[in-house]
Amino acid sequence: MNAIKIEILGTGCKKCQQLEANAQEAVANLNLTAEVLHITDPVEIAMRGVMSTPAMAVNGKVVTKGKVISAEQIQPLLQG
Repeated sequence: MNAIKIEILGTGCKKCQQLEANAQEAVANLNLTAEVLHITDPVEIAMRGVMSTPAMAVNGKVVTKGKVISAEQIQPLLQG
């Protein structure tokens, strides 16, 4: 199975950091191979149609925006 690419979209505030930590926890809980990146460039974020952060993209598709979701809520998004 290919590695999953998770991107956290946000400026790096506490909420963005929490979402990233929750994504890492979800990956660990599912024993997946994933690359977690943090995108902080506001132009890049806007180009993806995200106007409220934090947001998260899985394999290039934005799956949540404007809120911090828990590791338990992230897990189904990673399982496809």
